[in-house]
Amino acid sequence: MGLPILLLAIPVAFLVFFLSRSSKKAAPLPPGPPAEPIIGHLRMIPPNGQDVFFYEMGKRYGDVVYLKALNRTLIILNTVEAATDLFDKRSTNYSDRPKIPFFELVGLGNSLPFLEYGREWRAQRKMVQNFFSKDKTKQHRPIQTREARVLVQNLLAKPEEYDKLIMRYGTAVIMDVGYGHRVVSNDDPYLKVVGDVSRASNGSAPPGGTIHLPSWFPGTFHAEYARSVRPVFDKLKQYPVAQVEEAMVRATPMVLFPEYQTVAQKELDTVVGTDRLPEFYDRERLPYLECLLQEVMRYVTLQNDCKEKSLMSSRWNQAAPTDPSGAAHGVQEDDIYNGMLIPKGSIVVANIRGMTLDERVYKDPFKFDPTRYMPAPEGRGEPWPTAAFGFGRRICPGRFLANDNVWIAMATILSTFTISKAIDTSGKPIIPEVSYAPVGVASSIPVYYGASQRLSPISSPADDRE
Repeated sequence: MGLPILLLAIPVAFLVFFLSRSSKKAAPLPPGPPAEPIIGHLRMIPPNGQDVFFYEMGKRYGDVVYLKALNRTLIILNTVEAATDLFDKRSTNYSDRPKIPFFELVGLGNSLPFLEYGREWRAQRKMVQNFFSKDKTKQHRPIQTREARVLVQNLLAKPEEYDKLIMRYGTAVIMDVGYGHRVVSNDDPYLKVVGDVSRASNGSAPPGGTIHLPSWFPGTFHAEYARSVRPVFDKLKQYPVAQVEEAMVRATPMVLFPEYQTVAQKELDTVVGTDRLPEFYDRERLPYLECLLQEVMRYVTLQNDCKEKSLMSSRWNQAAPTDPSGAAHGVQEDDIYNGMLIPKGSIVVANIRGMTLDERVYKDPFKFDPTRYMPAPEGRGEPWPTAAFGFGRRICPGRFLANDNVWIAMATILSTFTISKAIDTSGKPIIPEVSYAPVGVASSIPVYYGASQRLSPISSPADDRE
């Protein structure tokens, strides 16, 4: 009796397997624009501002968009729902990382952000994730508080160097937290290395990396550029740090939207008072400041070359992305999502710009409005824009530290200064024209601003570590 059942089960299993594969192959690809023969959409995808292009494609073709560049398939996800469904709920199939030639050429192919999914990646990820867990991150708050106060002291002394000082702040926290190295000088060699790497990364890796093409193929300047900057990345490896994630604290929104700064300062004065600077234990009692932080994070995913300028206020139309098209994920097996085929080997990108401008989630998405996150009746209870930290198993492991970095710096700066437009020689305010350099570690292109002192930057707290 057992043998006949076995003989019947084998062909049935093969039939089920064949039908399953056939149904996947028969499923249609996601919608997308008409493609050219052979090269597909290669000439359509811009070298810069891909997030704007993806956003426009999403509005035209839907939440999931299909693009083809030669032999590479690119799937764009324009909603948090789609990214959550694939990267979070089907993480086993979507946790790979496509090869990014630039970072392989500069010697970082085996570092955690660019490592392919597998045993080595899981081991590295577990170690980093444990170190930067939400609970363990709290023990680093004295370091962050100290460095935030050093930041405002430096800003008071040299306000014209704010971009360098903010980079110093982010680097100083990481170096002390990760390696016990305290940055005590603006001439610290670590600061120079991080700055050099940040500049060398500028424009190096479009979504999913460049396609593997021969050196003579148009656009492969990345290979020559990578070889030229390899010494910069080699020097990085001589220091005990593989990657620095800088939490940029931006003065720009406060210059463009001073009315929201005033509300946050009033809350700080009421809760914290004017005889001390904010501490992390104040955070739960500062809901408006929290909302302001979230709106700033959403704000920096927008770009000044958006074509929908008629929908944007003139002040809002001066922002640009830190990394508006999220890190690429690789697909290990064919998959069906909402009746659409996601082919094996595809590069899947979560377009953060599309997510932060989703009108189904954010009312008047082009408007800067921190109250949107407040519960009714003060606001609409809209969700925080967490997409910038990624999804699934590739979510940024340092997100809790980065969030704390930005919060304590913002709270300390707003308590100490009132940020405003700079005044030119004729006494007129300078209207900032702002954008952000498209680098791996976000850095702002300088904007002129003024800052009047509100409180004295109290001396840094004593280092309470053993």
